[in-house]
Amino acid sequence: MTRMATYNGMPAADLGDVRWRKSQHSNPNGACVELAALPSGEIAMRNSRFPGGPALLYTQAEIAAFLAGAKDGEFDHLLA
Repeated sequence: MTRMATYNGMPAADLGDVRWRKSQHSNPNGACVELAALPSGEIAMRNSRFPGGPALLYTQAEIAAFLAGAKDGEFDHLLA
C-alpha cells in the first residue's frame, strides 16, 4: 500500500476518502470548521464553505492543546 504524501495547504479533496466531521454547535448556514482523522494519525481541518479548498494538517498533540485551551476559555476574547 502506497502512503499518500500530505502537506499543509493541500486541497482537501486530495486527501481521499476521509470522514469529515463538524460540531453539532456549527452555524446553521453551514459555515463551520470540519475535521478529519487521517491514516497517518494527523488531523486535517478545512472550511466547510470551501470543501475542496486547502486543508491544514495538525498532530494529535497540537489538536489536544488547542481543545484544552478552548475548553479553558483562552480564545473567548476572539468572539467579542
